[in-house]
Amino acid sequence: MVAEVTGYLRDRKTVIDMTVGAGGHAGALLDAGVDLVVGVDRDRSALALAVRRLETFGERFRPVASRFSEVDEDVAGGRVDGVLYDLGVSSMQLDEPDRGFGYRLEGPLDMRMGGEGPTAADLVNGLAEEDLANLIFEFGQEHRSRRIARAIVRARPVETTDALARVVAGAVGRRPGGPHPARRTFQALRIAVNREIEELAASLPRAVDLLVPGGRVVVIAYHSLEDRLVKQTFRDDERLTILTKHPRTASDQEVDRNPRARAAKLRAAERAEEAA
Repeated sequence: MVAEVTGYLRDRKTVIDMTVGAGGHAGALLDAGVDLVVGVDRDRSALALAVRRLETFGERFRPVASRFSEVDEDVAGGRVDGVLYDLGVSSMQLDEPDRGFGYRLEGPLDMRMGGEGPTAADLVNGLAEEDLANLIFEFGQEHRSRRIARAIVRARPVETTDALARVVAGAVGRRPGGPHPARRTFQALRIAVNREIEELAASLPRAVDLLVPGGRVVVIAYHSLEDRLVKQTFRDDERLTILTKHPRTASDQEVDRNPRARAAKLRAAERAEEAA
């Protein structure tokens, strides 16, 4: 949703891209007249790719290796007039088998974006069956979570992505032409491993703190829990004026180019003028 993002944030002095990834949105914002983009990512390999991709912009792009929940004025270099989040996992991460994010390629069950903390294998092989089922249900919105958790526990140890995908498919079956049956389970594990909901909940109020009056925060979410958290935060923060009465969604043309965009919901808000 590059056009929508640049529409809300073009011609701003400084924008923090909290999830810079490979630099796609950052490059579009710089092309659209933003003076400086501070690109934040805890995935150092993604950050290195963004640096290479955006080297022609010189000092107008500043990379920062950090969790976005840790970004404050010291990290940002002061208050800013734009903050962007593009949540979820990138195609680049899914396409790297060694990262363990994808169910279509064989690799270790890792899924850590920053390389620290427990891996997906630790959760798959260490959680009690009930806890594993609850995790898959809450973060994956998978109604067959108990059946899947039972099959995983019986198959332990499960150490690779393809092994987990086979276990899930064996537990629930696979509909010809339908989505992969392990999709929701992998999503749930990724969200849990990286504490994505907790990170977002901690970061959003801090992002509003960073905004100057008239500054805007834009969030693209792909998961209903994330979108609900963004909606509630925007609604409850008295400093914000909501710019999107309803979330904006990707066009049919964009979905054709990138099927992942089908789930995208964009919300934007603006910080009100401070009281005298």
